[in-house]
Amino acid sequence: MTTLRLLLAALLLLTGQALAAAGAAPFAIAGERVAPGTRADLRILVPAGVDGETFIPVSVIHGREAGPVLAMVAGVHGFEFASILAAERLAEQVDPARIKGTLVIVRVANIPGFEGRSPNVNPVDRKNLNRVFPGDPQGTQTQRIADLIAREVVAPSTFLMDVHSGDGAEFLDAFVGAYGGPLATDFPLALAVARGFGFPNIVRYSMETQAQIDSGRSLNRQGVAMGKPTILIEIGQNGSREEGHVAAIVTGVENALAILGMADAPPRGGAGPAREFNGTTSVLANYAGVFHPVDARPRAISKGELLGIIRDYSGREVERLVSSVDGYALYGITGPPVEAGDSVVTIALHTAGF
Repeated sequence: MTTLRLLLAALLLLTGQALAAAGAAPFAIAGERVAPGTRADLRILVPAGVDGETFIPVSVIHGREAGPVLAMVAGVHGFEFASILAAERLAEQVDPARIKGTLVIVRVANIPGFEGRSPNVNPVDRKNLNRVFPGDPQGTQTQRIADLIAREVVAPSTFLMDVHSGDGAEFLDAFVGAYGGPLATDFPLALAVARGFGFPNIVRYSMETQAQIDSGRSLNRQGVAMGKPTILIEIGQNGSREEGHVAAIVTGVENALAILGMADAPPRGGAGPAREFNGTTSVLANYAGVFHPVDARPRAISKGELLGIIRDYSGREVERLVSSVDGYALYGITGPPVEAGDSVVTIALHTAGF
């Protein structure tokens, strides 16, 4: 009997080791456990706090084998529809039986902004989710959302994608930002994944100081702060939901699965980036009023070039905005509304290479 028990114990030990080697442990998130080889659609409850509860819809595709944890977060801004539709499509078509590791998809980070069709801010507390990380579990609704995304999604990930798609009254040329510099993690990997999207522009954001990370901290900088290789995806404009933009995000994420060793299918090719930049600078408005851009589209611009004028609500010109550098107008506002402190144009800076 003792021999039989020893044999059974040895068999159980070997079985446990085999399962561990295959990565068969469940994936834990927000108090739930997702079995290997399965997917789960969850709602992370954001408690009521001082201004009402909401939720964060998350899909977890958990492979049978161990591997990286790729977090894709869409809908940080509720009016960026292409990213949200791409997240929906990926959640439906990625097969857990065909990936190693785990794909965590936040379908809509900002449900109040999405349902309220609100560009930039959560209409409940008028805060921009992409400026309040790491959040605060005792704060306003937007801060509580940020806190949960940071703890439940970013923390367990090994790679972070912050996916955007051009908000209302905004022009934008598709680009991927990859985070490098002394305070970032594994820039070569982030750059490889960024190039896998095949977008026409890549921007290297060099994280040199803690102040860069902490000032109005975005989701992508939260990833940097938590030691995750991180990229920012931007495509579309003016709340676009064009099929081409949705498909481009989906293809880029599928290519990322291959580059990260999570899928066996080779990346699908696209043209490499036409332009590579080292960082950006913004031209800021000093007045609120009616903005009249000279040319609200992506393009090469020159130092001293007039970008637009601002008139007050009586029609009087109050500011002429010019570029302080040579570069490429990557994105900006189309007007006419403008507030003091708004970036009217973000200019990507040319580089000789990364």
